[in-house]
Amino acid sequence: SLLQATGKLPSQKDETTDSTLSKVIQLTGFSDPVYSEAYVIVNQFDIVLDVLIVNQTSDTLQGLTLELATLGDLRLVDKPVPTTMGPHGFENIKATIKISSTENGIIFGNIVYDIAGSSGDRNCVVLNNIHIDIMDYIAPATCTDEEFRKMWVEFEWENKITVNTNITHLTGFLEHLVSSTNMKCLTPKEALTGECGFLAANLYARSIFGEDALANVSIEKLPDSEPSVPVQGHIRIRAKSQGMALSLGDKINMTQKKQPKS
Repeated sequence: SLLQATGKLPSQKDETTDSTLSKVIQLTGFSDPVYSEAYVIVNQFDIVLDVLIVNQTSDTLQGLTLELATLGDLRLVDKPVPTTMGPHGFENIKATIKISSTENGIIFGNIVYDIAGSSGDRNCVVLNNIHIDIMDYIAPATCTDEEFRKMWVEFEWENKITVNTNITHLTGFLEHLVSSTNMKCLTPKEALTGECGFLAANLYARSIFGEDALANVSIEKLPDSEPSVPVQGHIRIRAKSQGMALSLGDKINMTQKKQPKS
C-alpha cells in the first residue's frame, strides 16, 4: 500500500532495506511477456510512479505504451510517451498523478504494444491496481470541545462502524485505533483511566487539504465477561465530505482486528 511507501524508515539497516522494498509494487506477473513494477514516491499533493518495464521476449516491441487511469479524486498529469524496446530490453517510465482530496483511490491500467514484423492485433498486458491510502494524507490535529461539538452538528456525512476486533482491553483498542487512523484522542487521559467496563472518547484529524474528520468511540466490556472476550461497541465518523467518511470507515474496518504491536 502507499502507507508503506511513506512509512518512517527504521534505523536498522535490514529494516531500512525492507522499507525501501515495500515501496515497490509488482504490476505484472513474472510469466507475462512484459514484466513491470512501480517504485512509488508520495509527495504532498502528488504521486510519482517510476515504472520499470522489461521485455522478456526475443521480439522487438514497437509503440509500447504505459496506459494509466484513475478512480477517485486523482488526475494523471502527463501521459507516458510510447517507446520501442529491443529483445530483453528494459526502460523506466515516470508518471505523475495529482491528488485533490482525501479519499481512497485506485490507479489502474495496462501496457500495450506491437511486435515488430507481426501483422496481428496490438498486445495488451493488464496491470495490477495500485491503491491510494487515506492515511498518507491525514494527520492528528487538536480542537476545543466547543469546536468539536460545532463541527459534529454541522457535518452531514456520518459513517457508523460496528466494532469487530480481537482486542480484549478497552484502552488497548483505543490506542490501536488512534495509531491505525492517524487521529488524535481529544479525551483527557485522566478520563480514560480506571476499570469501569465502558469507554467513550472523541478523535480528531485534519487532512493536508484542510478537511476535518471526527470520530466518537463508544466501547464496552461487561465486568463479568471472560478475559478473552473482545471489546464491543460502535465508532461513529463524521466528515464534511462523503469520501472522507467512507474512506476512514474502510480504514477502520481493515485495521481494527489487528493486535497492537507489543
